[in-house]
Amino acid sequence: MVKICCIGAGYVGGPTMAVIALKCPAIEVAVVDISVSRIAAWNSDHLPIYEPGLEDVVKSCRGKNLFFSTDVEKHVAEADIIFVSVNTPTKTRGLGAGKAADLTYWESAARMIADVSKSDKIVVEKSTVPVKTAEAIEKILTHNSKGVKYQILSNPEFLAEGTAIEDLFAPDRVLIGGRETPDGQRAIKALKDVYANWVPEERILCTNLWSAELSKLAANAFLAQRISSVNAMSALCEATGADVAQVSHAVGKDTRIGHKFLNASVGFGGSCFQKDILNLVYICECNGLPEVANYWKQVIKVNDYQKNRFVNRIVASMFNTVSGKKIAIYGFAFKKDTGDTRETPAIDVCKGLLGDKANLSIYDPQVTEEQIQRDLSMKQFDWDHPVHLQPMSPSSIKSVSVVWDAYEAAKGAHGLCILTEWDEFKNLDYKKIYDNMPKPAFVFDGRNVVDPQKLREIGFIVYSIGKPLDSWLKDMPAMA
Repeated sequence: MVKICCIGAGYVGGPTMAVIALKCPAIEVAVVDISVSRIAAWNSDHLPIYEPGLEDVVKSCRGKNLFFSTDVEKHVAEADIIFVSVNTPTKTRGLGAGKAADLTYWESAARMIADVSKSDKIVVEKSTVPVKTAEAIEKILTHNSKGVKYQILSNPEFLAEGTAIEDLFAPDRVLIGGRETPDGQRAIKALKDVYANWVPEERILCTNLWSAELSKLAANAFLAQRISSVNAMSALCEATGADVAQVSHAVGKDTRIGHKFLNASVGFGGSCFQKDILNLVYICECNGLPEVANYWKQVIKVNDYQKNRFVNRIVASMFNTVSGKKIAIYGFAFKKDTGDTRETPAIDVCKGLLGDKANLSIYDPQVTEEQIQRDLSMKQFDWDHPVHLQPMSPSSIKSVSVVWDAYEAAKGAHGLCILTEWDEFKNLDYKKIYDNMPKPAFVFDGRNVVDPQKLREIGFIVYSIGKPLDSWLKDMPAMA
């Protein structure tokens, strides 16, 4: 029986291994992590992450051929194939601070594998890593090999949160990169055989190591670039009276461009886009390509500009001050159908409003109060370290309250900001909300979820990103 072990029971490791176990009943899959609380959660009825369909998959395999354990060394020693899915945060100090990936956790995983292995292993990079990481890992393993042979493969994940299980069941492509040696090719075939249990062969792409590593960074950079492109257009639309939804619809009808990732918003978030672009920028700089680095840096600059523009619009509309005013925040996750708040634009918007002394009342159907308070008090990049290495539970921010009801959040609020496109926000009784707000009552829609015309008929002053401006907003221009 082939044995697979995955080091790291997070957003990537947990769902990926659960689906492999479901689709490959002849393979024993163990997911290991040093976090006792995280493994306990995977073994309970309350999984540590929310993802549609995940619970059913885990429950159907757990205890049969899918195991979650803190006995890292035992499972690593027994495995034929080891996936490494550990955090690769952005460095906050030293060489490459603010851009380069911090490979501390990766390196310690590699050293542990070398310490406990008695038989030949295939080691698979699953975390998003900078190009040439495989080479570094290879060196650590071969210099500590004690006669054990290792093959390193790169198998980047292309999951979108909210649809991760669907993406795993029917991926656009599975990418496997390895050495172009006979042993390297054999290792590629071994991993390909695992995926071939349910993925059509033409969707399994085999490349060299560096192409696989770079493809992941490139894919995320291209997606983020599309969002920043349409967000840049949204600013121009507001200035000229065009409607960004109409513009992006017209642009997306061109089959060379397509319609995906052309929704203007308050900005992109998630664990990968910013981190991967910063990583790409650093690699370009290290390889003497400053023009290329600056090109990709601009994608992040436009994203930051969009968040700042949104905050400035809120403050300018409300007589240039939100000090002491209650503002309702609808949605904190970086997108709908996930509880993930990593790099969510809501963090920067909330911090911007708090900087102007607003009182925030936040409602998100999937994000806990503890998580929101933690996010609003953490420094940039802290989120990407294992929980036990993050700063201790922060003192809660007094001017932030987290509620579990959308109507409660808006009661007595001067303004309402929609920051996540949860479906339920489309169907709220906005007349009831309006009646419980001081006037003038404002809606700032950062996701173009609501119909601005209907809300204006109720009496709201509405700002929707990239849409023609309310006359009120024209009279109170936002200063960038």
